[in-house]
Formats: sequence, C-alpha cells, structure tokens
Amino acid sequence: MSVIIHPTAIVEPGARLHDGVGIGPYCVVSAAAEIGRGTTLANNVTIIGRVSLGADNTVHPYAVIGGEPQDVSYRGSATRVLIGDRNVIREHVTISRGTEKERGETILGNGNYLMAACHVAHDCVIGDHVILANGALLGGHVRVHSHASLSGSVAVHHWVTIGGWAFVAGVSRVLHDVPPFMLSEGMPARPRCVNTVGLRRGGFSREAIEAVSESYRLLYRAKVGLESAREILRSQGMLLPDVEHLLEFLGCQQGGRHGRGREQRRAA
Repeated sequence: MSVIIHPTAIVEPGARLHDGVGIGPYCVVSAAAEIGRGTTLANNVTIIGRVSLGADNTVHPYAVIGGEPQDVSYRGSATRVLIGDRNVIREHVTISRGTEKERGETILGNGNYLMAACHVAHDCVIGDHVILANGALLGGHVRVHSHASLSGSVAVHHWVTIGGWAFVAGVSRVLHDVPPFMLSEGMPARPRCVNTVGLRRGGFSREAIEAVSESYRLLYRAKVGLESAREILRSQGMLLPDVEHLLEFLGCQQGGRHGRGREQRRAA
C-alpha cells in the first residue's frame, strides 16, 4: 500500500510515514513525526514536533497535534506526544506536548473519540476507549482512565484523575478526582449516582453493579467512612474486585491534596 500525499501538503524531510497513510490538502507534518499504517489526516491538519501516531487513526480538519505546552516554565525541551491506534480526533482538537515536570510525554491510548474543539494539555495520559465530547478541556497532568466519558464543555483542573467507567455530565467543573464507575456533575462536580447505564453497556454483571451501588450508598449517602464501608461490604459478600478498585481509588484521593491524589507528585 502506498502513501498518498496531496500536492499542497507540506511533509518535512525526515518524517516517517508508514504504508497506507493519507495526507490531505494543506496539512503540515514535521520532520520529527511518525505516522502509522492506515492513518489519515484530512485537510489542514498540523503535526508539530515529536509526534508518534499509531495505526488507523483519523484526524479531522484543523486539528493541531504536538504544539508546545501552554506552560510558562517550558523552555523548549524535546518532549513529545504518543498516540495509539484507531483513534478519532475531530475538528479543531489540540493536543500539546509534555513537559519535563513528568515523563515529558502526552499520551493517548487506543480507540478513543475526541470530538470537536477538545483540548488535551501537556502531560495528560488518556487510556483506551475514552470519549471526550465537544469542547471538553483537560488541564495539564490530567489522567483519564479507560472507558471514561466526559460530556460537552467539561473543564478538568490540572492533576485531576478521572476513574475508569466514570461519566461526567456536561458543563461540569471538575476540581477533584472523579471515582471510577460514578456519574458526576456540578460546579464543582460531585458523584451523584452510579453510572449504571455505562456499566450495563460495558457488560458488567448485575452482581458487580449491585455491589458498586451499595458502595456508593455507604460512602456517599450513609457516609460511614472508607474502612467501615470496606468491613460492611466484606460482611455482605460484596467486596468484589471492582469494589476493591473503587475503595483503593478513594484511599489514594484522600491521601492527596485538594481532593486530587496526584497532587502529591506536584508537591514533590
């Protein structure tokens, strides 16, 4: 399979393009970029600096990937963006390179869908099968675990972690870590209920959903505390792996600062 490059595109010498890559009109691809097999860049896509795009990605018009981090302490170090396979990146999405404050990498996994005008800031790490709806904004150093979904115009504070299978409702202001399996919303966003629709669609068993729901009731309604909830759930035979994961996440969150477990790294 050959590489197809439109005559108006600019591909700098040194860029690595694998079989089946399509570069549309007026795209710009930097010399340090690598684009994997079958990935397509529509018109007016800009790839800047050290960017690695995996296989079978689709990048829509006016997306900018690999721009310098919007961090006043950045001094031009050779950081990068790593993107996996089968992602859809829609119009006007921006993904910034990392900084030296962590690993120097902004990472996007596999099978994600980033809708129009999303922003993924420096040093973010996004897992697999994540959905960011139109206008979702991730501050620097954010972690979004696999299968999470953020609705339109959600703004996520830097160093926040979004747990797996969580759902954040539209126009929410996320200042604190969002626990896995929960539906959160508000200003600031708080867990409101279990994301039962997402869990059912994800193939979770009824037993697992009931155990997570009981965990939510104990923690957020009865407010019995983390260790008391653990003992009650164990006595009820509900301390399943998903519940253990939820309790571990909350323990990490409580051990951090400002409701963000990863703030410990920032302080260090």
